[in-house]
Amino acid sequence: MLVVALKPGHDGAVAAIDNRKLLYSLESEKDSRPRYTQLLPTTILDIAERLDAVPDVVALGGWSDLRPNRISYTGAGYEGTHEPTITTSRFFGKEVRFFTSTHERSHIYMALGMAPADTAPLRTVLVWEGDVGAFYVVDADHRIVRTVPVMTGPGARYSFLFGLADPTFPDSGGKPRLNDAGKLMALAAFGDAGEAGPDITNVVERILKQDSMYPAPKAEYQDSVLYNAGVESDACKTAAALLTKRLFETFAQVAREQMPEGSPLYISGGCGLNCDWNSEWAALGHFSSVFVAPCTNDSGSALGTAIDALATFTGDPHIDWSVYSGLDFVDDTRPDTSRWRSRPLDHDAVAQALAAGRVVAWVQGRWEIGPRALGNRSLLAEPFSTATRDLLNDIKKREDYRPIAPVCRVEDLPAVFHEDFEDPYMLYFRRVRESSGALAVTHVDGSARCQTVRESGNPRLHRLLSAFAARRGLGVLCNTSLNFNGEGFINRTSDLTLYCESRGISDMVVGDTWYQRVEGS
Repeated sequence: MLVVALKPGHDGAVAAIDNRKLLYSLESEKDSRPRYTQLLPTTILDIAERLDAVPDVVALGGWSDLRPNRISYTGAGYEGTHEPTITTSRFFGKEVRFFTSTHERSHIYMALGMAPADTAPLRTVLVWEGDVGAFYVVDADHRIVRTVPVMTGPGARYSFLFGLADPTFPDSGGKPRLNDAGKLMALAAFGDAGEAGPDITNVVERILKQDSMYPAPKAEYQDSVLYNAGVESDACKTAAALLTKRLFETFAQVAREQMPEGSPLYISGGCGLNCDWNSEWAALGHFSSVFVAPCTNDSGSALGTAIDALATFTGDPHIDWSVYSGLDFVDDTRPDTSRWRSRPLDHDAVAQALAAGRVVAWVQGRWEIGPRALGNRSLLAEPFSTATRDLLNDIKKREDYRPIAPVCRVEDLPAVFHEDFEDPYMLYFRRVRESSGALAVTHVDGSARCQTVRESGNPRLHRLLSAFAARRGLGVLCNTSLNFNGEGFINRTSDLTLYCESRGISDMVVGDTWYQRVEGS
């Protein structure tokens, strides 16, 4: 059975599953389009070009748009776990089953279908994102048997704090911005929740109790210490740490009191990108295991709707998937030979260039699904100097308080970090050993979110890390996404060349070819 699913709204995407194997999950923002782009015709054409047959099932994720005095619904709508709607319809001359289920269900089934299969009699799913904040109990037949609401809009409340402190965010009519949550997560590491006085505590508790974040009620907080205080102010950093702590405490209390102890926990929604919270869930002790998918935010919602359809028709949501299920790199031009010379990829020589302080744009195979570069669309650099962190943030046009993540061979984990668990999708925090000297990837609180690499998971990246270890003693590098600021991953030679030439990057590796900038060009 071939299932093709579409995700409307922001983070538009299309996914295809055939006989339980994920063929593609394509987000419209990738290929240097604006972040959070809605579903584009070109994205649909990209997947149509690569499929060998008309799908048996066309699945549409639910969505809703808030407009003055009315709500516009797409498909099954945004919220709820009610049963999907199934009809028959013609699709490019073929009679197909047309399926639609809610956006909320897309998160639940994305987590269930991507997690390893288990024999648990009950499972717990947590969906916490911009709008939904709830737990769900799922039985052995993969049916949702109980919903436990906790808080509406946890992600929106988190983002709102950033907007409250940001003088450029409007007092009225605005919506919490999608990219502010990640920035606040970085700022929280600079603060100490224990230092929050009554003024900051009051603001955080007001945010937690606010009826709605749509539109963002900034004008109601003009009397607060955080109003336009500046996102890098001490008050904002302290409030960020406190809100991070209080949001987790609120959900953890419900988990302990109402969710089946010893059940596996599957986390979905944009809050699943918060590595601090994921680490807290793993340490909670209430659940037998914790699973978070690399596309846990809305980038995985098309895939989640496809899995929901698969589970509805077959009774089993589980799929075979790879994080590298995007598109292959597009060789749409050749770098100007007067400015770039090419040579075959030599891992040892590239490692030497990295050890000498050069930044390498590293492109291999198909792009990663989800928002984090995991070694196929990455900027790589040596990790031992704070100057490297500053250089990469300058190249990326990012705020200087944003951390740079490491990528590390599993063989080197005990030497670089206090915790040596594997995390191939960069979803948990761990503490960096000072003795490692990995200053560029150590955040202000001593933590890092690390991608761990086995030879079987990403052979070329593992080989490069091994070559770097031969020179610098540890197989660890800086790894940040290869993208223009505010856009998805670069996926064609013309954009890659423009990017490197405009940002002073002298080395590009694309597949088996290493391009080096001609000196003086």
